[in-house]
Amino acid sequence: MSQTETNTTDVLVIGGGTGGYSTALRAASLGLRVVLAERDLVGGTCLHRGCIPSKAMLHAAELVDGITEARERWGVKATVDSLDWPALVATRDAIVARNHQGVAGHLRAAQVRVVQGSARLTGPRTVHIEGAGEFTARRGIVLATGSRPRLLPGLVADGRRVVTSDDALFATELPASVLVLGGGAIGVEYASFHRSMGAEVTLVEAAGRLLPLEDEDVGRHLARGLRKRGITVRTGSTLTATELLPDGVRATVRTPKGDELVVGAERLLIAVGRVPVTDGLDLAAAGLSADERGFVAPADRSRLETAVPGIHVVGDLLPSLGLAHASFAEGLLVAETLAGLPGRAVDYATVPRVTYSSPQTASVGLTEAEARARGLEIKVNTMPLAATAKGMVHGQGGMVKVIAAAEGAGGHATGPVLGVHLVGPHVSEMIAEGQLIVAWDAEPSDVAAHIHAHPTLSEAVGETFLTLAGRGLHQH
Repeated sequence: MSQTETNTTDVLVIGGGTGGYSTALRAASLGLRVVLAERDLVGGTCLHRGCIPSKAMLHAAELVDGITEARERWGVKATVDSLDWPALVATRDAIVARNHQGVAGHLRAAQVRVVQGSARLTGPRTVHIEGAGEFTARRGIVLATGSRPRLLPGLVADGRRVVTSDDALFATELPASVLVLGGGAIGVEYASFHRSMGAEVTLVEAAGRLLPLEDEDVGRHLARGLRKRGITVRTGSTLTATELLPDGVRATVRTPKGDELVVGAERLLIAVGRVPVTDGLDLAAAGLSADERGFVAPADRSRLETAVPGIHVVGDLLPSLGLAHASFAEGLLVAETLAGLPGRAVDYATVPRVTYSSPQTASVGLTEAEARARGLEIKVNTMPLAATAKGMVHGQGGMVKVIAAAEGAGGHATGPVLGVHLVGPHVSEMIAEGQLIVAWDAEPSDVAAHIHAHPTLSEAVGETFLTLAGRGLHQH
């Protein structure tokens, strides 16, 4: 086989993260020849620097919290004598390594050719991969280069005193105090983790509430839960000055009232979002450009195809949710499109959103404010988890909130469910029901007809829908 034949393929994917490898695997399963270019390790940010290692650490934090709860609430005379940080890291890394081997094995089994090296576009159907030469993609090219932590002007991350989420993940030791800048999912999760590990934590968010893109009640209940754990939460506040000290930072925070507070911490963790990675991609060579935020917007969202026919984009390069499970669905869509199938467009309105802090949050669909802004007539019902026996057992508070369309007379919600919002322990495992309810345009009476197990946290979901359907026993 000639070099030209070797370097000609049907689909060429740049980036081996969730969006990239899902595209590659699905395209290969449909009989297409696939080349996957990855300059680091397949699995991408989610597997190596995001979802998986951080959730492994949060599980360890949950275990520590459980011991504290056992002693203080349940009379179990147990204590945490010390934390073996290297052992925790070793377990986390073993989980990551096992997942990486699994992804790499799936790609081999599917006969996806993985080429190690940085890739750049040289035309609408050609890519140069460092160390491997020029490649031609007959069907199309898929851009899946991911994202990196966003930095702020004037703040330089030195990896020790001022850190990003990447730095915090791979720190050699735990700090005694942390100032977390950013109250989105990443900031909240790292604030929660460090508090579980015994650090004094201050969480600063410029918006008026935590998780500002979520329902207002979600942010309120989350802040309540974090404060109950001893985390100082300052919303509507901004960082105005930072002084680096030999052993940490001294920061000035302006509160909503205009007061300026000085906060000292061993570590300042910047968690103000992520930015797309297009470095070295040479979009212009293929006739493409990124917008002012760095995203490569598709011209056709139903196919995720850019303005250049045959070049598609998935994952964090898209101006969308930036969630790994969404990029997985995007990869399936693009692969099926390149194979000539009528792929099903991603319905972002029904993609669940989860924050894995303690307490957790999980949501799908519209917030109450979004529904009202659309001029919809709605009925809203909220139930505290502590109103259920299982919620009392867990003792973490939290709530279920459901927004439904109020169509017709009778005072009950007789239209489809528009949004489901949860705060509390393990609600990440409960949101799948809400996703199906919203995606299938179910009405409260449809859900109310089904019996939820007792005693469970999920029966609070069932009771909320019973009330919206006019059949509730414990709410009015």
